[in-house]
Amino acid sequence: MMKRLPSLLDFKKGHGWFVSHPSFSIWKGVAVAGLIAMAATFLSEHYGAPTMLFALLMGLGLGFLGDVPSLEPGLVFSARSLLRVGVGLLGAQLGIEQVQSLGVGSIVALSALVILTLACGIALSFAYGRRLAFGLLSGGAVAVCGASAALAISSVLPTNPSRDKDTVLVVITVTVLSTVAMVLYPIMFQALAFSESQIGFLIGATIHDVAQVVGAGYSVGDNVGIIATVVKMLRVATLPVIVFGIHFLVGNGQRGATPFPWFLVLFVLLALVRSVLDVPSAFLQTLSGLSQWMMVAAISAIGVRANLGAVLKVHPSFIVILVVETAFLLLLGIVAATLLIQ
Repeated sequence: MMKRLPSLLDFKKGHGWFVSHPSFSIWKGVAVAGLIAMAATFLSEHYGAPTMLFALLMGLGLGFLGDVPSLEPGLVFSARSLLRVGVGLLGAQLGIEQVQSLGVGSIVALSALVILTLACGIALSFAYGRRLAFGLLSGGAVAVCGASAALAISSVLPTNPSRDKDTVLVVITVTVLSTVAMVLYPIMFQALAFSESQIGFLIGATIHDVAQVVGAGYSVGDNVGIIATVVKMLRVATLPVIVFGIHFLVGNGQRGATPFPWFLVLFVLLALVRSVLDVPSAFLQTLSGLSQWMMVAAISAIGVRANLGAVLKVHPSFIVILVVETAFLLLLGIVAATLLIQ
């Protein structure tokens, strides 16, 4: 006998197939993350502060929503799946021509800066009695591309009660440090009488987040802005290598291990497609905007799911590690610019 189709009354009472379907419960949490992302974007456009910082702070402020069972599946989906796809879509922003324009010396120097900064993060983490995972998370965020790198690395770390808390702390700290650097570094580099090429290299090599690199570079001049952006994108190009390495080092074969990071394959494929084919700029901008939205929604969900009380009680040594890593990267960048860039 054929089953009766759900009526409008069934739907209103919450007993219809649509309301009870698992995918609907996922979309409720996704909708919450999306609304926070939209609000954060609006505030960022009107007040000039980083979108991810607004999203994270708003998510933390709405932490009580993390205790709503019906929202949990969608928040988890946003914090993990949306995040990974968003990172994968970042590959559309990278072209081989950007890498080739730097020259061999700059490429070698930037690769060394990334590796040494990551090593510094690991060493500091052990020195302060912290876990390897925090050293990889903080060192990778400072070495590569700030909040985006922190989110990508977090997605391949083994499941741990402190993972979301550490991610929130790293995102907040590197975003604040990057914003401060955006204002102070151009003034400092000009005061040190560096050339335009050196300033562009330094801004791209030492400021964490892409948006702040662009802002700092173009505040000096168009040529500096172009150089800084290209240098920064080369740092971004190391992201899949770093995340793959971390996955196989600590995220594989352990309790709570993460699945193979296929989203990084998407990153590499998009970068290759952009390098080989003449992809319309409008399409690349669409992918870039979609990537940004997914990562903002992901950090919103992470903020909601994080324990704000635990984040506020974090030991000062966690922040000290990030500050020292930032100073270490700055010092290395100045040495490299002095020796290699004219």
